[in-house]
Amino acid sequence: MENDQLIEGFFSEMKKQDQNLPIPEFPETKVSTFNWWFPMGIAASLLVGGLLWYQQEPAKEAPNEVIIISLQENEYQQQTLIIEEKAYIDVWESSTSSLLTEF
Repeated sequence: MENDQLIEGFFSEMKKQDQNLPIPEFPETKVSTFNWWFPMGIAASLLVGGLLWYQQEPAKEAPNEVIIISLQENEYQQQTLIIEEKAYIDVWESSTSSLLTEF
């Protein structure tokens, strides 16, 4: 018990001494704010530059006439070369029909 009173007295004396210590004043620091204009300007420049750099290629016009050269076998196993000239619109074939004719 006597030890407890000694320890208690020691710490109470330290508290009294701490209350008499002067508190130093800390200098105020300026808080720097991050300027968002600079990164936003860079992003906008990249966006505009990207849009100007990207150019669409002009659509290719379809030819008016098409020449079709085909090789056919007749009933005598002889091959004949057939050359046809057609309008481009008559030659159109759906993408799936080639699967039927080639395989």
